Amino acid sequence: MKQFLLVVFSLTLMCGIAGADEQSYPLGLKEALRLAVERNLDLQAQLYTPAMNEADVRFNRGIYDPLLTLSTGYTDTSTLPVSTLTSGGIDKFHQQTFTVDPGINQLFSTGATAGLTFTNSYSTSNAQSLYTRNSYWQSGLALNVNQPLLKNFGRDATEIGIAVALGTKKGSVYHYEGQLLALVLQVKTEYYKLFYDYEDLESKQVSLKDAQRILSDTNARVKAGVLPAMEILNAEFGVASREKDLNDAERAVQDESDILRLLLQLEGKDVIRPVDKPASDRLNVNEEDAIRTSLASRPELKEMQTGIETSEIQSRVAGNNTLPNLNLAASVGLNGLGSGYSRDMERLSSGDYPAWSISLQFDYPLGNTAAKNAYIKSKLKVSQGKVQLRGQQEAVANEVRAAIRALTSSYKQIEVTDRARSYAEENLRAYIRRNEVGLATIKDVLDVENALAAARSNHNRALVDYSIAMNQYWKATGELLDREGIVVSEKDANGLYDRTR
Repeated sequence: MKQFLLVVFSLTLMCGIAGADEQSYPLGLKEALRLAVERNLDLQAQLYTPAMNEADVRFNRGIYDPLLTLSTGYTDTSTLPVSTLTSGGIDKFHQQTFTVDPGINQLFSTGATAGLTFTNSYSTSNAQSLYTRNSYWQSGLALNVNQPLLKNFGRDATEIGIAVALGTKKGSVYHYEGQLLALVLQVKTEYYKLFYDYEDLESKQVSLKDAQRILSDTNARVKAGVLPAMEILNAEFGVASREKDLNDAERAVQDESDILRLLLQLEGKDVIRPVDKPASDRLNVNEEDAIRTSLASRPELKEMQTGIETSEIQSRVAGNNTLPNLNLAASVGLNGLGSGYSRDMERLSSGDYPAWSISLQFDYPLGNTAAKNAYIKSKLKVSQGKVQLRGQQEAVANEVRAAIRALTSSYKQIEVTDRARSYAEENLRAYIRRNEVGLATIKDVLDVENALAAARSNHNRALVDYSIAMNQYWKATGELLDREGIVVSEKDANGLYDRTR
């Protein structure tokens, strides 16, 4: 009965092992990283943020677009004459006026606005006086300039919207770089995990073959009367348990392959087969140099520093807004008048009828509470950002130290597991010889074989863990993208913006 159950159990497990015959898709690490950068959906979604910020930058730069204006109108009025001298003794004064006034306005980085206007009006009336014209053209060409002298003066105040948009975009690019850094680490980690799963699968296959060989030898020795029949049960159970282990290993390969496939957005159902082995060469590091590199390279620190720089610009503008509002307004122009438009233009272009004006306008709210508190708030925001940056720098330095410790520990683990594997191999050979002379049972041999399988698995795991620790160290120092030849720039976001235009 026990033998029957073991046979059924083995057949059931073999059904699960059939998946191991699926076709595999060989994949190099460089190709995996390329696919991740090009296809990962989360990364693609993050790229839209700096692209939208580029739209904000160009939106705010629109303040320097020249503004064309054009106004035209027609009026028709009928009134009682104010004076018979100017109206010629008529009972009702009737006047019609048509105007066309084009112009252009421009903002400058100093905060000044300049406008050029060209006014044209044609008037006709029923006045019959010798002292006034009843039909005439009147034109004027004027240049008007308004310059803030205190509040709102200077490039910072004028371009605050542009500066904030540029800082936001720059920060979003660093945020994108941080997400890319995390993705590269994740891809390499999952890649090496899958490599380990394949190594573990091969180890389980070797263990199964060893158990099957032991079962075959046991059957022969039982038939020869050298061993008792119950040893066959131990050998059969050893085969069945290893078939289960092989089934679990195959499932682990397929599960890990699906995780990597999702990261790379690969289609198809072929199981991914890593072709690049994890590195095992010792990496020598210096803690001080590593921390210094991380503080200069980590994208989240650059993002926070960019935010502080933007806040400092906003604080300077808030400080400027506490000043009184003093505006200088100046105007210079030429005038023309004539019964016909050509005569009107002739007089205007002659320059004989100039006009100019200059004025100062001052205003200041008593107490100025709103502006002063806005300035205080902006300074507090700058200080808060600097404190947060120092805290993040400490966290990054601590992450580097932890990565160095993990690197050292995982390398030592390679040495330990290598010795353990060598010992387990020698121990198995010794127990096989002892079993051949009757000094060890089949169960003893299987137990030792289990220890060897575990030692092989531990050694493979140590190799993978060391490679993962190495990549985590490079991620902690911010060097991982450079080592993989991946460059992040604003061009990707700008390209996405241009394609959407």
